[in-house]
Amino acid sequence: MRKIILSFIAAMLSTGVACAKDYGTYYGNLPVQMPVVSAPSIPDNTVNIKDFGGVGDGQTLNTEAFRKAISALEKQGGGHLVVPAGIWMSGLISLKDNIDLHLEKNAVLMASPDKSLFVKEKDGKKDSKCTPMINASKRRNISITGSGVIDGNGAYWRPVKRSKVSDAEWKEFLNMGGTVVEDGKLWFPFNLKGYGNIADMPEKQEKMRTHLIRLTDCENVLVEGVTIQNSPKFHLIPTRCTNVIVDGVTIRCPWNAQNGDALDISSCRNVLIVNNTIDAGDDGICMKGGAGESGVKYGPCENILIENNAVFHAHGGFVIGSEYSGGMKNIVVRNNRFSGTDTGLRFKSGIGRGGKTEGIYISDIYMTDIKDDAVVFECTYMDKKYSVKEDKDGGQAAVPADAPFVPEFSDIHISNVTCRNVKTAVSVTGLPGLECVHDVTIDNSTFYYTKQAKEIKDNPEITITNTKFVEI
Repeated sequence: MRKIILSFIAAMLSTGVACAKDYGTYYGNLPVQMPVVSAPSIPDNTVNIKDFGGVGDGQTLNTEAFRKAISALEKQGGGHLVVPAGIWMSGLISLKDNIDLHLEKNAVLMASPDKSLFVKEKDGKKDSKCTPMINASKRRNISITGSGVIDGNGAYWRPVKRSKVSDAEWKEFLNMGGTVVEDGKLWFPFNLKGYGNIADMPEKQEKMRTHLIRLTDCENVLVEGVTIQNSPKFHLIPTRCTNVIVDGVTIRCPWNAQNGDALDISSCRNVLIVNNTIDAGDDGICMKGGAGESGVKYGPCENILIENNAVFHAHGGFVIGSEYSGGMKNIVVRNNRFSGTDTGLRFKSGIGRGGKTEGIYISDIYMTDIKDDAVVFECTYMDKKYSVKEDKDGGQAAVPADAPFVPEFSDIHISNVTCRNVKTAVSVTGLPGLECVHDVTIDNSTFYYTKQAKEIKDNPEITITNTKFVEI
């Protein structure tokens, strides 16, 4: 009977991953041409984590059970690894070709609070940074699906600013142990009760903090249905991947989570991001393209379709930057809702991090209760080595003649935006003497603002037509 049930589950999972949705329906009436993505094809084989010694009691470490289960599927050519209801503690989980990690309802896959489990060691030398809990490198046909939860146990990893938590919350962190520095203004998860450190100083350990899910140089990727929450750092990072779908995912963490980016698409091609719900401590849906020469090497984020997503708290609903030296090309963002984010549409970069944008089309965006700016261009973000400084007389700022990788936000078209309750509708900060923001249009939009309609500096080329600015 058990074999019959598992065979039925296998058939259902295979159908659900490979065939259930026609993603081509999202690609109608695009302003630019881009390839239609398709879900990875996963073999019918199915195994259950319990069959490899897994115990979902919230205490047992299941790292070895996941390793054995993935190895067994790999020998069969791939398949579905089912994680049933329970709380499954684990260290590193490395996905292989043709494997689907499927979390059933009420399954919670949780990162162990033991940081040492995420430090790889080779030839007696430890890595300088921890490895993400769920990871894959140079793999094909991989997926993470289901209705369960992936929890990064981030409180054991993230520093906390005293100013961003209540008295009761601060007390909870102190009860964990940890180390308070900077005159009581900052708490580090260093010297925690019951858990050892992975560095000899809190600042060094902080530099080792890593992300929750990172997929690098992979092809044919699907993340569907799951909840991803409480990451040590960024939550989901496809990097240099091709043919990626993120569909119906919930990403959430505390609003004050340090570096709590939700979804970062970095130097990827052919990506579909649809039907997701995000409530993050940092950027919501963010496009990155590397900094400096490495960014140029890997090329642009290209052919990205972002549709029907809701972003609640985040530093920005949709973001390009800050690193995008490899460029951004053919990105369509339409029919999305941002509610309570710090900024709405955010374009940020600085000298040493910038590149060129081409063919960016944003339309039908609905925003409410945006804290600062609805649309913002920042060309001086994280600009340290080549910072823009005023001259000795306090006059015109100057940009070094040899400044490399200057940001160029161009060929960006924003239309049909409705924003209710924002401090500043449109904010643009360019760089003196440089064309950092040009060929940008905003059309047929309405902004209800509380402070000012526009704040535009350093002569950017931005055209605003058929747009209403209403003070409230």
